[in-house]
Amino acid sequence: MSRLPVTLRLTLVFALAMTIVLAALGTLLYVRLGNSLEEQLDESLLLRASSLSAVVEERGGELSAGGDEGFAQLLGPDGALVAASPVVAGTPLISPAQAAQARDGDLFVTREKEVPLDDPARLLATPVDAGILVVGAALDEQHEALNGLLAQLLIVGPLAVLLASLAGFALARSALRPVEAMRRHAAEVSTEISGRRLPLPAARDEIRRLGETLNAMLARLESSLARERRFVADASHELRTPLALLRTELELALRQPRQPDELVAALRSAAEEVERLTRLAEDLLVLARVSEEGLALRRAALSADELLETVAGRFAPRAQSEGRPLTVDGSARLAGDRLRLEQALSNLVDNAFRHGAGGIRLEARDGDGSVELSVSDEGPG
Repeated sequence: MSRLPVTLRLTLVFALAMTIVLAALGTLLYVRLGNSLEEQLDESLLLRASSLSAVVEERGGELSAGGDEGFAQLLGPDGALVAASPVVAGTPLISPAQAAQARDGDLFVTREKEVPLDDPARLLATPVDAGILVVGAALDEQHEALNGLLAQLLIVGPLAVLLASLAGFALARSALRPVEAMRRHAAEVSTEISGRRLPLPAARDEIRRLGETLNAMLARLESSLARERRFVADASHELRTPLALLRTELELALRQPRQPDELVAALRSAAEEVERLTRLAEDLLVLARVSEEGLALRRAALSADELLETVAGRFAPRAQSEGRPLTVDGSARLAGDRLRLEQALSNLVDNAFRHGAGGIRLEARDGDGSVELSVSDEGPG
């Protein structure tokens, strides 16, 4: 059953519950009707026994012929048959033991098959002066009423279960319609379109809370994807400058003729760029694992002119190769993260080489408790 759709499972459970309820209700009605008919029959037997007792005492032990509504017998003190209606003449309707019980008070007996009768009957044995008076009535009408009720229950019950099942199916479909709508929208969610959210039902129920939770998850996934894209963009931008410098150093080292000290200087500069690339790669890996706040800065006291000279030294071979002067101006003291400042200044100088023109100037200006570091060129931008 676990492989069936949820709607069908809910419908089957609803149908089973309705079947149990209707079966219990039908059983209760059947039992109550049987008890009610039996009480009515017992009351009619008591009234008939009371009227026949007066007739027996008046006629000295004779019984009337009776009617279609019942029959009667008069038994002696020893349980022998004294008088009877024509339909029950010849055999006592109760046993000697039951006759003994009847001498102490009224006794009701139900006989499923009575001789000489072929149908079930309800008997009442009551003591009289002449002995024991037994009156009875056939249970045909009672059984017909119960059978009629049972037939109606067997017809109406399945129809009620069918209608209840259809109603349960419609109710389950209606309750799960928001879930199906969320499923369709979830199938359309992709990385190409951002900001898509699942529709929420108007009712503030469990399904709405589920949708709110899924929407919050989608928001977190979009934020994570955006951070990943920014990381890729930042990594590409940060790695481009040192790789360009390294390529320039190696190209200059391969030019002829080159002195040994020049080759050593070029290799040493290339080694420094490789070391910078290593630190940068480590920082990018750490950046990929941290939240949007980014990396913690390692602040230290720095000399602005030394910082600018270091950056300018990295681009000196490139400036010489392209014939563009690279100058440093200004002196100041500041507190900051040396590696981050070198990265930022190197990116600015690389952009000046790529998109600017003429000489490139690195400056440090001190004023109002702050230090301003800038990179400028002679281009139009």
